[in-house]
Amino acid sequence: MILTAPADRVSQRVRRARLLSLVWLSTTVLSSLLMPGVGLLRETRPAWIALGAVGIAGFTLTQAGVLYESVTPQARTRVRRAWQVAFGVAAALSTVLVGPVAAGGWQTWAWIGAAIVGTLPLLLRPLLAAAGMLAACAVAVAVAAVTGGSPVQSLLIVVLAGGGLAFVNLSPVWLWNLLADAHAGREAVAALAVDQERLRFARDVHDLLGHTLSVIALKAEVIERGTDAPHLRPEAAAIRRLAASALTEVRTAVAHSRRVDLAAEVGALGQVLQSSGIACTIHVDPAAAGHRDAVLAPIAREAVTNVLRHSTATHCAISLTSDGTLVRLLVTNDGAGSRGGDLSGDAASGGLDGIRERLREAGGRLEVVRREDEFELRASVGMLA
Repeated sequence: MILTAPADRVSQRVRRARLLSLVWLSTTVLSSLLMPGVGLLRETRPAWIALGAVGIAGFTLTQAGVLYESVTPQARTRVRRAWQVAFGVAAALSTVLVGPVAAGGWQTWAWIGAAIVGTLPLLLRPLLAAAGMLAACAVAVAVAAVTGGSPVQSLLIVVLAGGGLAFVNLSPVWLWNLLADAHAGREAVAALAVDQERLRFARDVHDLLGHTLSVIALKAEVIERGTDAPHLRPEAAAIRRLAASALTEVRTAVAHSRRVDLAAEVGALGQVLQSSGIACTIHVDPAAAGHRDAVLAPIAREAVTNVLRHSTATHCAISLTSDGTLVRLLVTNDGAGSRGGDLSGDAASGGLDGIRERLREAGGRLEVVRREDEFELRASVGMLA
């Protein structure tokens, strides 16, 4: 027996973890406001005090926005990109607005550069983030040289303070993403389990109750035709009609219960893979969605199960396409080399044997292909009008 925490309790823990991450990240925003703010206090020129305040406020605001979005998985991609663009613009403008503030007395922009270095790893891929960090270091040295500051001191601030901020920012965000992926995977597994139980129940109802009702209708028909008592014939006919009507209703209900949304299942399977540390790419052709879902859904589940159980894959791609005649499901992963030649044989046996036979009965075809470290499962079946 497996005991699991209630869903609301798990969601509460996820919310608390996100809140803790936001509180942690707020210290980075605070440092972006306070350390350059020291330069404002040392600046004596009113114009540069005003310009510097605008530059620092704009940078801090956009930094808060991108950090908030980094722990907001439900945020829309367009909004997230808008904040990232705004952050880049504010960082660029800060070189002009903040760079000359307290020139020679305080490395004001160097602290902005340190904040940039501490934030970029949360926004960009490692190579792009590294390039941005190097650019921030170069700008800090250039600003110090132009404004009469210390290039060495500016560089040390950007490298040491920025590196420390990057570490303390990455740690909570990484833990948050790990927890969020685990929560999403848990929900996906639960949804798949519900779907499987619903299908099993529908199948059992059809097999057991449907058979019983068919027998009752047949027996009533036999009595109706063979009885010598005239008064029993209308009763037998009524029983036959009721049994036939109930059988029709059962079949209708079972048909609705057996409906499967393959696109949704593929999305849930992708979440399960990602929560297990396997990157997943999903492509669903709208022309293929809704066609032969009940046939292909068990194959998708079995393929993902094989990836999780029998490989050390780091990436898995699931594709559902159609050419107007056939619906094709393609599941590819890069973990075929983890178990040598056993993987192909294992994947082609066990659960896939039954699925292969079921697919053949539906007029489809199942192929299992291995190329070096790549393992590929292909299923195709004709579309229904």
